[in-house]
Amino acid sequence: MKKASLSLAVAAALSLPACAFAQSNVTVYGIADAGVEYVTNATATQGSQARVISGGKNTSRWGVRGSEDLGGGLKAVFQLEGGIFMDTGAQDGTLFKRQATVGLEGELGKLVIGRSFTTTYDFLIQFDPLGFAPNYSWGTSINASGPSKYGMTTQFDNLIKYSGQQGEFKYGATVGLGEQTGSSADSRKYSVGGAYKVGSLALMATYEGINGNVVAATGRRDETTALHLAADYREGPWRLSAGLRDYKLVAGKAATPDVKATTYWGGVSYMIQPTVTLTGAVYYADVKNVAANADADPVMYVARTMFALSKNTDLYVSAAYAKAKNNKLVSLSRDDPGFASTQAGLTAGIQKRF
Repeated sequence: MKKASLSLAVAAALSLPACAFAQSNVTVYGIADAGVEYVTNATATQGSQARVISGGKNTSRWGVRGSEDLGGGLKAVFQLEGGIFMDTGAQDGTLFKRQATVGLEGELGKLVIGRSFTTTYDFLIQFDPLGFAPNYSWGTSINASGPSKYGMTTQFDNLIKYSGQQGEFKYGATVGLGEQTGSSADSRKYSVGGAYKVGSLALMATYEGINGNVVAATGRRDETTALHLAADYREGPWRLSAGLRDYKLVAGKAATPDVKATTYWGGVSYMIQPTVTLTGAVYYADVKNVAANADADPVMYVARTMFALSKNTDLYVSAAYAKAKNNKLVSLSRDDPGFASTQAGLTAGIQKRF
């Protein structure tokens, strides 16, 4: 990702004193990703739809980050990052919904405070064959049409996050403070994980837990856990990826069933030449703990071709097909619902990194 130094004019626009950057390395960066999608069963009448989308390959964003050398190998760091809807130009949620952190980085690792991606997310996207593409991947969360997305939490508020590395072993931990007066465990979130690389093979494991608040009637709280295991193998022009997420929600409310599902994925990529890469992937969710003939068990097949116009500009074409059992609804996206037991989509787009 190409870095560009902020000018004093940008600093002034951000209402920060110019002198604050005198000894700092500050950069602005981002991704502009937009495309055109044609998707079936996209309306309540099961009609098809053509639409301009934002973030076919990666979520569009912009950000500012920087560091200051404090001496002795220690740096002060910060990062502010917000999302953009390229189809409308609108802001995606709050101004810095994606990341807003400040902290320290040195030989022992990096520690930041604020809002950011979880340790699970940081590792998982490296083992998703599509690198978590909004169109189409169920790596972080499966389709939007089921009663539960059987996914993981991508970001925490009120976060304390540590990451480190020793040789080929990377590791990290994240805690999101619940900030509830009744109990420190209410609304508390945590995520831990690590990845190890041996030659062409990389292995990953992460675990996260999300607490709800205690329900007065039962004295229990909702407790969600998600375990991830994955492997990635790269040799020459080939890449093979596989992984799973075991998701459980233990309900705190009375007469409320628990929710369980295991999501599996696998993918193959082949670089035809330095500028053209083909990727095929399959995602499948084994829905559990439901009544007989009530499970959707959705599956999605994806194919993508990427054309690199330069180091920072890509064209891509993605096609996907999803289906569910027992006449349950299914959708290709974690965000946009489907209105039938099948859905097909085709997206063509461009991504520019800066």
